Amino acid sequence: MTSTAIPAAARVNARPYLHGTEAAALTAALNAGQYGHGPITEEFERAVAAYLGVDDVVAVESGTAALHLALLAAGIGAGDEVVVPSMTFCASVQAITAAGARPRFAEIDPDTLCVSADSVLEALTEDTRAVMPVLYGGRAVDLTQAAPVLAERGITVIEDAAQAFGSRHGDRKVGAYGAQGTLTCFSFGPIKSLTCGQGGCVVPRTPEEAERVRLLRMLGIRQSQADRIRTTTYSVDRTGWRYPMSALNAAIGLVQLDRFEQIEAARPQLWRTYRDALAEVEGVVLVDVDVERSVPFNCVVRVPDRDMVFAALHAQGIGVGVHYPPNHLQPAFAPWHRPLPVTEQVAQEIMSLPFHPEMTEQDVSVVVNALRQAVAR
Repeated sequence: MTSTAIPAAARVNARPYLHGTEAAALTAALNAGQYGHGPITEEFERAVAAYLGVDDVVAVESGTAALHLALLAAGIGAGDEVVVPSMTFCASVQAITAAGARPRFAEIDPDTLCVSADSVLEALTEDTRAVMPVLYGGRAVDLTQAAPVLAERGITVIEDAAQAFGSRHGDRKVGAYGAQGTLTCFSFGPIKSLTCGQGGCVVPRTPEEAERVRLLRMLGIRQSQADRIRTTTYSVDRTGWRYPMSALNAAIGLVQLDRFEQIEAARPQLWRTYRDALAEVEGVVLVDVDVERSVPFNCVVRVPDRDMVFAALHAQGIGVGVHYPPNHLQPAFAPWHRPLPVTEQVAQEIMSLPFHPEMTEQDVSVVVNALRQAVAR
């Protein structure tokens, strides 16, 4: 098939899905004249908390900011080590170093591209103060078997759930396990299942932790903006960052959340369509996302001669990608390198197929047929 015959939906790896009313909500927010943190942001926080079934959510400007603030709120800093998979977007690791801590890279399960309880326990050292499981592709990570050891050693679990909004741990949504000692961070970035254009949030475990995150996200200023405009001074209580979510982004998020049930249905169905179409493609292994409990973020396969296959598909106009080059091999993180043979092998095989809710069964068929031909060369 020539590149000109590739349908538009198959030409991009991922893209935001808009329901059609985001522009009106954004215009209303613009007309309200409050573009920073404000009532619309707080409405979004309440709506996300209600969706997750939790008491509170703290909205911030990005998923990376959420991870950074969660680490700081949990008391992670200089001299501490955080166990994290190398197979993740570099933002996970940058958040750790921004907090002053050190990443301790952990091995992954090649079937899921996520850490396991065993790989987390293997990576622990006497300096480990936190574990950051990455919910790759939207799949929840079960660390139940490691929980007693982590609890005994006072190690905090901070979930990087950037790709997992709407997914579930058992019968509860990801983010609803704060009572068990888990801090969860989401991203609402441009191509996430729920997009704010840009944004993220922290799901705190306690009211005190929520207050710490709110203080940190607004430059350490104790008073809210509403309070500050009614007085002649304010109190800067500690070092902080400018990480609030804009009302403009929150307005988009409110529309997205109101229609999120469509995405909860569409993404798993698209993943199943790929699963069925790929079943008879020899040499291709589909990375499992536990689709019955997940809102899949992507569709990742392992293929032989990945670079050749990638180039062949790219030349046809198929929007393939690679998520992600392993971080323990990146120059910025060289001081914390350790051998991870499974991660290194998988990193040479993985490829992300076009995956977004605008795709049809015919689009999937085009992608899979092109993949079949490329693998058979």
